[in-house]
This record gives sequence, structure tokens and C-alpha cells, in this order.
Amino acid sequence: MAQRVTAIFDIGKTNKKFFLFDKNYNEVYREYTSFKEIVDEDGYATENLEALQNWLKEVFYRLLNNKDYIIKAINFSTYGASLVHLDETGKVLTPLYNYTKEIDTHLVDSFYKKYGPELDLTRITGSPKSGLLNSGMQLYWLKKTKPEIFKKIKYSLHLPQYLSYVFTGIPISDYTSIGCHTSLWNYEKSDYHSWVYNEEIHKILPPLIATETSINMNYNGKRIKVGVGIHDSSSALIPYVRSVKKPFILVSTGTWSIALNPFSDAPLTTEETAAGCINYMRINGKPVKSSRLFLGNEYKLQVKELSKKFNVDIDYHKTVEFNYSTYLEIIKEFQYCFKWKSFSDKNMPTKTKYSYNTFEYAYHQLMIELVQLQVKSIKKIANTHDINRLYVDGGFTDNDLYIKLLSHNLREMKLRTTKASLGSALGAAIAISDTKLNSKFLRKNYALKKHVPFIIK
Repeated sequence: MAQRVTAIFDIGKTNKKFFLFDKNYNEVYREYTSFKEIVDEDGYATENLEALQNWLKEVFYRLLNNKDYIIKAINFSTYGASLVHLDETGKVLTPLYNYTKEIDTHLVDSFYKKYGPELDLTRITGSPKSGLLNSGMQLYWLKKTKPEIFKKIKYSLHLPQYLSYVFTGIPISDYTSIGCHTSLWNYEKSDYHSWVYNEEIHKILPPLIATETSINMNYNGKRIKVGVGIHDSSSALIPYVRSVKKPFILVSTGTWSIALNPFSDAPLTTEETAAGCINYMRINGKPVKSSRLFLGNEYKLQVKELSKKFNVDIDYHKTVEFNYSTYLEIIKEFQYCFKWKSFSDKNMPTKTKYSYNTFEYAYHQLMIELVQLQVKSIKKIANTHDINRLYVDGGFTDNDLYIKLLSHNLREMKLRTTKASLGSALGAAIAISDTKLNSKFLRKNYALKKHVPFIIK
């Protein structure tokens, strides 16, 4: 008997994934692919949008005709800060510009001179000055540097909404894409920022609708709900928000460690903005206070140096477990030893000092210092006594030192780890569903695990 399923395209910068989930959100089918990048007019590497679009349609129609499944809904989760510009006939006008592409700093400075000061604009929009990683800046850059193309734009769609458009032909905007590091949204007024109106950017942004909206379509005589798409960081938050009833902090770890507080209704303060806090947005338009730490990147660089220094295999660090005696020795006369490569911190020395004779000791020192930074990042966005639940997902959940040290340093919080490799895809499936989640959802679907702080003897 054919299964009724929800189809999800989960599009990352490298891997493009397709999933089918049953009514209980169990994965019943998956398919991965990747495409060789193309280049834009400046020779800068970017997404092959045509190949992506062709793959979307090929996979969808193949599974639509598969007699083992009945697709009842489809949705899309993708990376952010990426826009597709369409003319009045629906033709794509430009490459999908890569948000890592550098642009003229004079142009950026002129924007903040006209609409700043920078700190105020960052605070009100919840978006930092970050070049094309800020999609509002992409629109401003396109208008100022390619005016002839800009004049032809009928609609500019963020990538999740463009994928929805591929299947519906209906251009829309959604809160999660508009509100995540774009400088487009005024969080104090719950409207586009005045600069968007001044530059007439609002005229090319399609109607803004709730992320949970779906559009009924008919494919080959089959009725299917098509979602409007969702920004992947906001999507990954949905299973937690829907199943956990008490306030919590989610720390999503990987190359970036992103701490998310979905329970702060107050706009960012000047102090929080100066400390590097930004806003993401929930699917209902409410802000998610966030702080970012380049944790995974720094960890990778430092471990490489340590492995070389102590002549051990590059993967040896994965075998090192927390040692209580080693920890006590290090903190007895604690000194900061590591000079960071990815960011700066007031406590770091001018040069890395290797104070120990073994990799294990140096590795413990590294993790103690990195976790201190992680704790600061969490405390930037929340009073950890008021919000005492902490969820950690991503790569560092397997790091024994990271988890034990984090639990120890945040003893006032109840720490839980989850395995959420399907986080953003599952979030997109939940967003288009009317199903209610209960408190057992994370335990069943996310391998929820409790952690207790170690005891100092």
C-alpha cells in the first residue's frame, strides 16, 4: 500500500538533499546530489541555478510517479542571503550571487553614511555589516552598480521562495528570509526599514506571507500542498519551538556555533549589538536573538597545530575524553595559552604558549578556553538563570570535553544534546503540517540525551 508522505528539498551550499517523511516524520526516502559551481560575470564561483532547478523537477516528478508513495505536500529549506531576480516574464536576470563575494567597501560605507549610523542600523534591523552576506546590501549593490539590470527586475526572491516559485509560479516573500541578517526589516516597527522604501526596494519584494502558508496545486491530477520555503537556520529551530513548552536556548554547533534565544521579545540593545548579537526570525515574524562564534573553524585550525606540535594523527583528538585530574591541574594555576586565528578576545596572549608536554593536556587547555568563549556567547543573549534549559545540536555533541565543560560552566542550566542531522529538513516538513508535537518528539526523533555537571571533589 502506498505511503502518504511530505517531500522536502533541503539545499545547502555543497550538498543538495531530497527527503520523504511519513506522517510521524520518519525518513522513508532520501537522495543527495551536488553540482559543479559556475562563475558569475566577474569570474566568481556561484551556484548553478539552472542545474539545481532541473534536478528539483526531475526528482519531484520521478517520485510523484512512484507507486510506493503519495506526495501530499512539498516544502523547501535552503541557505540564506541569496536572491534570484526575475523580470516580468519570469526570466532569471542574474547569476545567484555568492554571499562570500566581496564588494566595493566605498559602496558599503556610502550606504551606512546615508542610512546609519552603523550601530543603530544594526540594532534596529538585527543585521550586521557583512557585505553580500546581508541580502539587503545585495539589492542596494545591484541597484547602484547594475542599474540597467535593476530596472528590469519585477521580483527579487530569496532562494527558498524561488524554489517554491519553480513549482507554483507565484512570487512571495516569507518572514524567515526577510528577517535573517538582511537589514530589510525594522524589528521595532515590524515593517520594512525606511531605507527599503527610500530606495524603492519594496516594489520588487513580493507580498510577505506567513511561513506556514501553503499553496494548493494540481500535478498530474494529484492535489499537493506546496510550501513557501524557509531559511534553514529558522527551520532547524521549529522542532524545538513546537515540542518544548518551557523557554530554552539552542546552540547549533558546526563551523559556526550559533546560540539562539527564541524567547526574547525585546529589541536588541546597543550593548548587545556592540557585542555582536543579531536577529534571526521565527516563522511567525517574532525575533530570535542570536550570537555567533566561529567555534568549529577555530577548533579545526588549533587542532591541526596541536597535532603537528605533538606529532599525533590529525584525527587523534577524536579519541581524547575528559580527564578530571588533568582539568584540576590546569585550572589550579590557570593561564590563557591560545592566540585565536579566526577572531580576537581580550584574554588571549599575543602568541600561543604550549605549556604542556602532552597532546592530552594541551587539548584540555584548548577546550577549556573555547568553552569559556561559548559560555560568553550564550550569556550575551540570555540570562541563564531565567532560561535554564539548554539544547546543543551539531558536530560538537560528540565532543566529550565540550559537553562536560559546558555543563560544568553552566551548572544552572539543564543541558540536553540532540542528534539533528535532518534538523532543517524536518523543520520544513513540520512547518507545512498541522500536526501537534509533544514533549516526547525530541527523544524519539532527535536522540535526546541529558547531561549532568561533574562534581568537584
